[in-house]
Amino acid sequence: MKIIDEIIAQLNEIQQGKIWIGSSYQSKLSTIDDSLVFTRPMENLHSIAEIISHLTLWRKEAILKIKTGTGSKTDDCEENWLPNEKLKLKGWLSIKSEYDDTLTELIYLLKEKEDAFLQEEYYDTDFKGKYPYRFLINGMLHHDIYHLGQLGIIIKYLKK
Repeated sequence: MKIIDEIIAQLNEIQQGKIWIGSSYQSKLSTIDDSLVFTRPMENLHSIAEIISHLTLWRKEAILKIKTGTGSKTDDCEENWLPNEKLKLKGWLSIKSEYDDTLTELIYLLKEKEDAFLQEEYYDTDFKGKYPYRFLINGMLHHDIYHLGQLGIIIKYLKK
């Protein structure tokens, strides 16, 4: 199996599969009522919508880097953590659909690549340097898993 195929499998499993850590995004999000996605259970925790929007931004950024060799966003950009007030105007169905669409697009782009692509370099605007694409793709996996854990905590508080 090609490494890139294994990465695609991991991206899919984290979203909707049966993973060793127990819960995927799909299984976590299916346990919560849509009316709660904009609720911050505590002042220092994000809402589900904020996290999904944040993940979407960075997935779009990864797609841009794969397509062009450079990105356009940094951690300091406004879109990194859009507030609930702006996200509510967009609506949960739109936020979730955009999130799902970016996964589909990322996987489509990766399916066109060979393993050698992972060694090619892109310019990372956030880290201000050239990095191999494996850094970006592995970072996306790590980022998804990190925020999956956060969603678990948020959902636990919302269900109290």
